[in-house]
Amino acid sequence: MMTLKEIQNEIVEEFSMYDQWLDRYEYLIELGKNTPQIEEKYKTDKNIITGCQSRVWLHCEMIDKKLNFSADSDAIITKGIIALLIRVLDNRSPQEVLEADLFFIEKIGLQSNLSPTRANGLSAMLKQMKLYAMAYNVKINQ
Repeated sequence: MMTLKEIQNEIVEEFSMYDQWLDRYEYLIELGKNTPQIEEKYKTDKNIITGCQSRVWLHCEMIDKKLNFSADSDAIITKGIIALLIRVLDNRSPQEVLEADLFFIEKIGLQSNLSPTRANGLSAMLKQMKLYAMAYNVKINQ
């Protein structure tokens, strides 16, 4: 299994192939299209991330002390953004997710090239993933 750093470096390398942000957006759209869908039973109000302009559902469960995330969005670029976050944080321990330094976001210029509402959505997605990690970390340490 690749480390958090290796996966992030891979993402940085992939995005570096595109000079223009329009091309990077198209790549995000492709990532969103190729992301496995969340099961319909998890598309509930309980799993909607607040703070996103579009609707984003995020589900998390722990299997063998590793967090497994699934998500969907009604906005294709947003779906690509959550796909990137899942790619980095999926199948990690709660502690790894809590301690993760997600440097790829700045290195690829993601947050600085998003509209303010999408940037807020990115922050809300990250916050929710960390909240899941915090909750499961408490369960492990009880």
